[in-house]
Amino acid sequence: MHPIRKKRLTIVLFLLAGLSVAVALTTYALRQNINLFYDPTQISAGEAPVDVRIRAGGMVKEGSVIRDPDSLKVEFLVTDYSASVPVEYVGILPDLFAEGQGIVAMGRLNTEGRFVADQVLAKHDENYMPPEVAGALEKASKAEGKSVTGSVKPASY
Repeated sequence: MHPIRKKRLTIVLFLLAGLSVAVALTTYALRQNINLFYDPTQISAGEAPVDVRIRAGGMVKEGSVIRDPDSLKVEFLVTDYSASVPVEYVGILPDLFAEGQGIVAMGRLNTEGRFVADQVLAKHDENYMPPEVAGALEKASKAEGKSVTGSVKPASY
């Protein structure tokens, strides 16, 4: 093989190896930061992974909010009207958090089936519902044969 071709081949192989390492590292980093969405039906059916950061969403069940008077701990149920999941959160809830409203919580599902949230996001106006929550509620309502969400449309980003 001619020395110039050998040098070019070596350079191309080093570039391909470097590119492969960069793609592998990027994929590994992104895989650790992904937060998949699960609705309460999926979580109660055991489809959600335990001790992995996920997003869970639905409606805050009426009469389920329990606040600890001595701390910022709050417990409530998130429902899609087919199943409910207990959520535990320690912190200040958003101003728009209320019973009967749509929320998305980010956190981990523990071994007892309780969702331990480290962040709670609430709707921002009377017509907004997180797209994942609207889809989960619509899917649950189709299974029951009735419309739950009514005129509420998911927001577009």
